[in-house]
This record gives sequence, C-alpha cells and structure tokens, in this order.
Amino acid sequence: MTETTDMGALEERILGGLDEEQRLVATTLRGPLCVLAGAGTGKTRAITHRIAYGVHTGVYKPSSLLAVTFTARAAAEMRSRLRELGAGAVQTRTFHAAALRQLQYFWPQSIGGQLPSIVDYKAPLITEAARRLRTTADRATVRDLASEIEWAKVSMLTPESYVAAAADRGQPGGLDPVTVSRVFQSYEDVKTDRQLIDFEDVLLLTVAILEDDARVAASVRDQYRHFVVDEYQDVSPLQQRLLDLWLGGRDELCVVGDASQTIYSFTGATPRHLLDFTATYGHAPVVKLVRDYRSTPQVVHLANRVLAARRPEPGVPDRDINWPTPLELIAQRENGPEPTFFEAKDDEAEAAEIAQRIKKLIAGGTPAAEIAILYRTNGQSAAYEQALASAGVGYLLRGGERFFARREVRDAMLQLRSAARHTTTEADGETVPQLTRDILVSLGYSATAPAASGAVREKWESLSALVALADEMAAARAGSETPFTLHTFVAELEERAASQHAPTLQGVTLASLHAAKGLEWDAVFLVGLSEGLMPISFADDQAGYDEERRLLYVGITRARMHLGLSWSLARTPGGRANRRPSRFLDGLRPAGTSRVASAPRAARRKAPAGPPMCRVCGTLLTSAAERKVGRCGNCPAGYDEAVFESLRAWRLQVAQTNSLPAFVIFTDATLMAIAESNPDGLSALGQVSGVGKGKLDRYGEAVLAILAGGSAD
Repeated sequence: MTETTDMGALEERILGGLDEEQRLVATTLRGPLCVLAGAGTGKTRAITHRIAYGVHTGVYKPSSLLAVTFTARAAAEMRSRLRELGAGAVQTRTFHAAALRQLQYFWPQSIGGQLPSIVDYKAPLITEAARRLRTTADRATVRDLASEIEWAKVSMLTPESYVAAAADRGQPGGLDPVTVSRVFQSYEDVKTDRQLIDFEDVLLLTVAILEDDARVAASVRDQYRHFVVDEYQDVSPLQQRLLDLWLGGRDELCVVGDASQTIYSFTGATPRHLLDFTATYGHAPVVKLVRDYRSTPQVVHLANRVLAARRPEPGVPDRDINWPTPLELIAQRENGPEPTFFEAKDDEAEAAEIAQRIKKLIAGGTPAAEIAILYRTNGQSAAYEQALASAGVGYLLRGGERFFARREVRDAMLQLRSAARHTTTEADGETVPQLTRDILVSLGYSATAPAASGAVREKWESLSALVALADEMAAARAGSETPFTLHTFVAELEERAASQHAPTLQGVTLASLHAAKGLEWDAVFLVGLSEGLMPISFADDQAGYDEERRLLYVGITRARMHLGLSWSLARTPGGRANRRPSRFLDGLRPAGTSRVASAPRAARRKAPAGPPMCRVCGTLLTSAAERKVGRCGNCPAGYDEAVFESLRAWRLQVAQTNSLPAFVIFTDATLMAIAESNPDGLSALGQVSGVGKGKLDRYGEAVLAILAGGSAD
C-alpha cells in the first residue's frame, strides 16, 4: 500500500500538470521517440518531466542520460528545471560542451600530449591565411569566409570536397569556390602551425577519436545509455554523426523539434534528420504537441496563416526538401487584441510610431522587459535605439556586453560568495532575497531606480536583475524539501555565468529575429517587413524564401499577447517611396495598408498606372525577377536558351578574369531580360532593366556580339 501510495504521489508531482500529449511524452521512457513540438507548446516542460519521471521510477540512472540542446542558455534552463524536479544530476549540455568534455578527457590517452588551445575568433587566422595566398580580404570578406568555413566543416567537407558542394552557394566575399577552398586549406595550415583548434574541430576531433579508438567509443557508450536531443531540426550533418557514434547502433533516443522553426540552414542545420526519424527508426512513436500555451488565439491564428499561405515562388530554383506539413497550433489562452499592421512613410517615422506605442504599453502596465522589437538585420537597430531614447524608454541590445562580464556583476558575485561562506538563512532568519538586497546595497542597489541615466542607471539595472533573480528562485523553491540558501543562489549564479545565462534586465529588448529564437515577450513588434528585408534580398531560391517565411513565423510566435507588424515605404525622410510590404503579408494584412493607398500624395502621383502584369498570361507579377523579364515563371520563355547560356558563359569568364562575383556584372534575371528583348543596338540595350550606363559602356559591345551570334572576345 505504501509503495502504491508513493508511486501515486510521484505521478501526481511529476505528471499531474501535464496535458494528454505531454504526459504521453513523459511516460514513454524506452526506445526511440519523436516529439514534434510547435512553438509555445511546452516542449521543454514535456522532456524535463520525462527525464525526471524516468529517474524517479528507476528507468534512468542520472549519470547515464545525456540531454543535448543547442544553446548554453537552453541547457542552463533545462538544468534548472531538472534540479527543481529532483533530477539535477542528469548531464545537460550543448553538443559542443559535451564533445569538448569528452575530448579533454580522452585526448591524453588516445592521442597523447595536451589538447591544443581553442581559438575564440577565426578572423585573425583567416586574415593570415588570405595573406599567405596574397589574397586581399577586408573585414566583411573575412566575416563571410569565416561563416563559409564553418558551414563547410559542420557539413563534413574538406577543402578538396568543398568546391563541388559549394557550386550553388553563391560567392562569399565575392570569391569563387576554388579561391574559398584555397583559403580554407590555408586557414587549416595556420591553425596547425600555431597548434590551435576551432569550435568545429572540437566536434570533428571527437568524431575521429570515437571512430578510430574502439576503447574510447566503448567507454562513452557504457557511460551514456539514453539520449535526449532538443531542437532536433537544427542538427548539422556533423552533429548527427557525433550522435550516431554516441548511440553506437542503439535506439534509446528521444528527439524534439519543429521543422517550421528551421532558421539556421546557413550554419549547416537541416530538418532532414527530424523528418526522416521514423524512416530511420521504423518503430518510433510520434507525439505531436500542438496546444499553444504561450500566445493568444489571435497571435496563433496569424502564425498558422503565415505557414499555410506558403506557395512555390514562380520562376525561382527549387533545391529545397519538400515543404513539410506544418503543425497547426491550437491556442489555449483567452482572447487578446488583434495583431496590428502599420505602414510608415519612412524608417524614421516607423521607429517613432513604434516607440510611442511602446510608451503606451508601459503606461498601461506592461513591463519594459516584456516588450521586444525584432528586425531582420542588426543594421536596422539604430533607428529604434534613437527613437526609444527620444521617447525616454530604456532598452537593451541583445548581443551587447555580456551580463556576467560587467564590473558591477563581478563585484556583486564576489560579495555574495563571501557572504555565503559565513552566513546561513537558518542562523539569521533572513530570506535569501532579503540577504541579497542587504549585501548589494553597498554596491549601489536601492529599492527605487535612480533618477540619473547612463552608467549609473545601467549599474542599478544589473544589481536589480540579481535581486529579481533571487526573488524568482525563492518563489520557485517555495515548499521544496531542499532549503533555498545563499550558497544555493551563488551556485546558480556561477553556473549561469559559465553558460552566459543572464537574468532578465529591465528595458525594451532590441534583437534580430535569429537572436530571438527560444525567447518570448508579452508584446512583440516585428519591424521593417518590406521586400528586400523580409524576405531578405539575397534569398534567391525556394529554399531561401521558405526559410525567410519560417523566420517570420518564429518572430510572430515570440509574442504572448500584443503583436505589431510594420514596414516603411522609403528608407529616409523625403526619399522615394519605392518599397512594398513583404509578400508574406499578402492576404494577411487588412485592406488599406497597401503601398499606393497610404503613400503620401506626391508619391501617389508618381505611382505607375497599374500593377505589373505578365505580358503572356496577364497575371500579376509578384517578384522582382518576374517584373524584370515581364512575365511570370509559369509562362514559357520568349528567348533562345542557347543565347541565354552563351550570355551566362561570357559572364562567368568575365567574372573569373576580373575576380568579381558574377551577379555584379549582370544578374540572371537581367541576362534573361536581354535575351528576351534581343536589342539590336546600344540604345535599345540600355533600356533593359538592370543595364545602367556604366555596364552599357563596359559590356555593351560584347553583349551585342553574343546576341548577333558572334564571339564576345
């Protein structure tokens, strides 16, 4: 009877608050399991309760289970939840952290000697690699090369195999694949000369040791018997290879992910492993989490519509995997306000309006820390920083100075650590939050915010964040069998510092859409939603457009209650109103927010007489490529394919001779337009969209020679 009662109490404590699908996840403890979890559906709750239930029922030994996720912040959050559930001994790490730990342990016995140092930044080494090849590389080019090398390595490509694999990836930094390959090899040589490794090498070397040393592989597999992988849609080929080696042919694997939130393909991430999981493990059950507990029905409805509206882009290459059927979320919260759509005349006006709307939200009781402005590129933040400052609204840039690197935070941790060695809550009767306040007063903390701004205000906000964290942890541990002591609080801070898991700061968050993944706010403003930014201008195939759509979906699902979507018609005040709203908003935004309807009167006078239509079938042209050639992608081309290919071959030759990206000479769309119009002279060629005076002077005679069937030499 006692054992039955204890089991009932255990199930109630760990499983009691889960919904039907979450409970199914938490009680499926053996064999492979695939969890398809939509945004806001409680996936972290489901898998942490699954781990805790497995530990408390004896199915899992805490030391034999490895939970892997993709960011240090997510790993720290998972560890915190597991501690609260009494399963704090379970290993929860990122792929890199888990691999590095194994590499440090096994390197001396498998390779011998000391593990090489890990470089924090590739830029200096890539600069040196390019210099060795006498290749000029500015800062932007070095940054592009670093990203490309990272992609190549997580895709398990060598400098030799890179060239063929990168044929359709464009030209990073304007460099062709052969040149990138040479820089890649030179970069590897520089690392070898200096006895350094990078973060990708951590995974590669761990894979190599596990493949080559049977004793090491057996030791790791004996240690870890069960695996949980969160955000499985973001796994790269290299990470999947490491996971396969950890498993060693076993199937004790639970994966959790959502293909509709794949937004990091530029880093080598692919949802293919998630989508193919049931093909790999034919007996694996699939559980779908679709109950959205985060957002209001209005926000959820818009998110569902964004994904459902996806259609193949006409006239663009389709190299993507088949578009997976998205999970249709079901809102569980009460109704909230409808999402708002706002069209501004320029970027400055858009930022000013958003700042005023945020002021109203704060005045209405929404904390500043629960508001975010999300944009596609970091370069968009300046206008919003200025607008918020002018409106007297505090803000913080996600990706700025790390919280735990701030001097006042380091000093606070020293004081708290010292106090923890000499103080216990049992001895003095004070709670940890009150002790924290008393200790931090000497560093400048006060119950009310200072009137001053700048450094004084920032220091107070940092200390206030530590106090708020103490309050939060005390509330979470209320009623727990394990007392919450100052020593426990300091240990939490040290762990957060190691994983850069900063507490919440007061202030409106400014962040890119990519940086917002995994976060949520009461109010979210998605800004700059115009063509060229959403989707971004360099999205040039179906895969690129689909990923941009998913990025917008991720942005929408960050909002709990308030959601604003906005765009502007011009970049600068008085500039040409030549922007149009994102194609992803077509059919979603209310009537009256179209460009012509709300543009200034002068802009309306300059607007074209009608929308661009296909000259073949008469349908509306939606993409820049279609408008350039004057027909939709479904209609037959009106040019000789041989002529078009001759133009492309000439362009490639010119690009290689002059070390230029091919698109700088002419884009494919411009070459297509030239082939279709078949101009008979320089004057007619100059009328083709994309052929300016400079290009006409440089390339005009050569193009006309090709059109006439001759040689461009």
